[in-house]
Amino acid sequence: MTVHFVRPVDDPASPSGGNAYDRRVVHGLGQVRDVEVPGAWPRPDPAARAALGRVLAAIADGSVVVLDGLVACGVPEVVVPHADRLRLVVLVHLPLADETGLDPAVASRLDAAEGECLRAVRAVVATSPSAARRLMSHHSLARVHVVAPGVDPAPSATGTDGASRLLCVASVTPRKGHDVLVRALASVADLSWTCAFVGAQRWPVREVVERHGLGSRIELPGPLTGPLLDRAYATADLFVLASWAETYGMVVTEALARGVPVVASAVPDALGDGGVLLPAGDVGAFAGALRRWLTDDAWRRDLRGRALARRRQLSTWDVTAAGLAEVLASLRP
Repeated sequence: MTVHFVRPVDDPASPSGGNAYDRRVVHGLGQVRDVEVPGAWPRPDPAARAALGRVLAAIADGSVVVLDGLVACGVPEVVVPHADRLRLVVLVHLPLADETGLDPAVASRLDAAEGECLRAVRAVVATSPSAARRLMSHHSLARVHVVAPGVDPAPSATGTDGASRLLCVASVTPRKGHDVLVRALASVADLSWTCAFVGAQRWPVREVVERHGLGSRIELPGPLTGPLLDRAYATADLFVLASWAETYGMVVTEALARGVPVVASAVPDALGDGGVLLPAGDVGAFAGALRRWLTDDAWRRDLRGRALARRRQLSTWDVTAAGLAEVLASLRP
């Protein structure tokens, strides 16, 4: 069975968890026609909408088509007309209205469009149990399949001095909560630490960093890949992420795969019992956790033990691809 996989253009200069997931399952599924569609998804211009329409129209009746939710969910007028003749599957990485900073009217339109699209297709796949439950409840769906991301095995991180090197890997956007982290870090400026914010900068976080006088302690290297990203993880003592919303949080399992302790918000499924889960947006909670991490040897040992235990529970990308293949095989013509 050949699967058609329709996804956004993969931009190496702006890596994302969703694109990484798509790449890995495309590779793992085997017989896949991989189709990247350019456009400002989920709100593309007319040319991008027309191009997606042509892609779908060219696929033979009865074919299995997996659409990345970023491409599909904002344009039901393009996708839904093909729902009766194609076996459509939508893979939701993040509900569209969950993106932080959207105008309320835009968020409402995207939410309605997403619901229309997801109710029309043959199957919906989410990347975590909590995301699946939310989609089912919010959009009145009878079922949402869960296919969680995998992670590559990695050597244990060496860290630095065991405490002071902090790492956050996330695109610098309002949803990722870098401003929360900056304010929390400012409250522990009396202690010794440095932190790297690794990710494409789509929001002016440097201004916030400078306003709090942390320009010499918070590094903004931009997006890193390959050996440079591996080194960032390897030298980290603690991984921190203050997201307002996530459906999974692949960077968390990337840290845990190396035995790096984690303090984060909005990532219950990825984190499991492997670290400290804090309320999203709670500057005080993050500040308290950071101060304890930097001053309490026993607590650091406990968090390292939790990270190592969670490391042994992590799944692989082969399991992820097999899980998606099972969903696709269940679709009958």
